[in-house]
Amino acid sequence: MAAAPTTPPAPSGPGAGGAGGTAGGTAAGGTGTIGTVGAPGLSGAPRAPDLAPPRSPRRFGAPKPRGEVELHAWVFMRISGLLLFFLVLGHLMIMNILDGGVQRINFGFVAGRWASPFWQTWDLLMLLLAELHGTNGLRIVINDYAQRPQTRFWLKMLLYTSAFLVTTLGTLVIFTFDPNI
Repeated sequence: MAAAPTTPPAPSGPGAGGAGGTAGGTAAGGTGTIGTVGAPGLSGAPRAPDLAPPRSPRRFGAPKPRGEVELHAWVFMRISGLLLFFLVLGHLMIMNILDGGVQRINFGFVAGRWASPFWQTWDLLMLLLAELHGTNGLRIVINDYAQRPQTRFWLKMLLYTSAFLVTTLGTLVIFTFDPNI
């Protein structure tokens, strides 16, 4: 039995639905083309709408950063995310699950906890990493979605100002906490 001759695929894109507007891609009923809707060989089957190409090429995994600052920000996001995972998981276990759970958390508990430099360092590291990680993530979102340079500038200034204030106030609370109030 002889194999049927094959025809090259018809071009896809605007107006490339095959001969005579068929979805099959060839006048004789063909094999179909990418981007068509309906069974191959049916006349008058509607075409799928052409989609605009993505703004950036899609790759598996994280895209490779460009520039020295972006490379360091990319590496920081991976390291800080990993550290935050363990810091926050430990925080949740200690504060909410172990030794009686949430019912024991009060002013005295916090005062006793922050009397130790270990817990001050733990909470400060969690605060700094979370604030920097979130700020860097929002900076990337602003860069991706703010169209006008002036809008991008003011959004970043608002972001950096709020990050500075939260970090400064959090650090002051951790290190100047007085249990004798």
